[in-house]
Amino acid sequence: MEMKKKATIVDVAKEAGVSVATVSRVVNGNYPVKPETRERVQAAINALQYVPNVQARELNTRHSSTIGVVVPGLYNMFFAEVIDGIEKSMRRQGYSLLLNCAQNDPELEMECINALVSRSVSGIIVISPNTQGLREDFYRRIVKRVPLVFINGYHRIPNVSYVANDEALGTRQALEYLTGLGHKRILFVRGENSDSYTVKERAYRAFMTERGLFDEGHIVDIGEGNNIDTVTSARIKLMKTIPTLDPTAIFCCNDLMATGAIRACKRLGLSVPEDISVIGFDNITLSKLVEPQITTMDQNMFQLGSNAAAVLVEMIHGGQSKRITLENILITRESTGPCKIPE
Repeated sequence: MEMKKKATIVDVAKEAGVSVATVSRVVNGNYPVKPETRERVQAAINALQYVPNVQARELNTRHSSTIGVVVPGLYNMFFAEVIDGIEKSMRRQGYSLLLNCAQNDPELEMECINALVSRSVSGIIVISPNTQGLREDFYRRIVKRVPLVFINGYHRIPNVSYVANDEALGTRQALEYLTGLGHKRILFVRGENSDSYTVKERAYRAFMTERGLFDEGHIVDIGEGNNIDTVTSARIKLMKTIPTLDPTAIFCCNDLMATGAIRACKRLGLSVPEDISVIGFDNITLSKLVEPQITTMDQNMFQLGSNAAAVLVEMIHGGQSKRITLENILITRESTGPCKIPE
C-alpha cells in the first residue's frame, strides 16, 4: 500500500492562503498573529494532519523542548512514580522527556549525563544521583552548561537545585515508631551505590547510638537495591542474618527490601508482625499488595517529581537554583507491632 505523503509547511500555507512565515509564527508561537489568521492556519493544519518538525522548530527558536531525566533503575516503582510527576508537570509546560537509565553505576551515570548534554536538552533532572561515586568536578562542569536538578541528592554543589524528602528525619521517625513499640534489636537493611542509603544509615547510626543500642553487625548490605533481583537478594541475605542476630524489628531502606525481608521471615517460620516487625521506605504501590501490607514512610513521590520539574523550568528561564525539602509521612499498616520479647 502506498504511504500517504506527509503534509509540509508549504502545503499548510497554500491551504490557509497565507505565507510560510505566517504558518511558522503560528506553529512556534513566537510572533503575534491576528486571531482570524491563526484560526485559518490551525484549520489547515488539522485538515492536512500536519505535524511540525520539532527539530527544525528548535533550530529556529534556539530552544529545546526536551528535558533529560537520569534514573538509577527502572524496576523500583519509586522511580516510576517520580517520573510520572516530572512528565505531567513538564507536559503542561510544553516539554517532553528523554529518559536514561544509569543502572546504579557511577560511570554509566556520567555517560548518560554527557549524552544528554550532547543532545542539547534544555535541562537535566537526576533522580537519586550517586554523587559520592563521581569525580568532584563532574557536576560542577555540567551545571555550567545546562540547568541541573537533583531529586534526593545530598552532595551540595553550587548552582545545582535540590528537591528531596528529609530522609534522615524520616529514618528517625521510623525508628522512633519502632522503639516506641518496644523494639531495641533493629536491623538496618540497605543497598549500595546510592546517597539515599548512606543518608539513612547515618541517621540510623546516630539514633541507635544515642540510645545505647547501636551494633555494627546490625547493618546489612544486600548489594543492588533497585533492580528486579532486590527482593530476592534481601530475602537470601536476611535468611542467613536473622537467625544469627535475632532481631525483633527490621528497618529497610526501600519497600523492595522490605518485601524481601517479609519473605525471609516467612521462610524462617517467623510471623510478621507477631514475631518480628518490618518497616519499609517509599510507600510504592507494592507495599499495599504484599501480605502483610507494609508499614512504610511515604516519600511523596509524585510531588518530588512535579516540584523538580517546576524548579527546572524556572532555571531554564533564568531563575536561581533552589533547595526544596518535603516531609515524609509514616503510613502504619500490618507489618509492624509491639515487641513481644521483654528486653
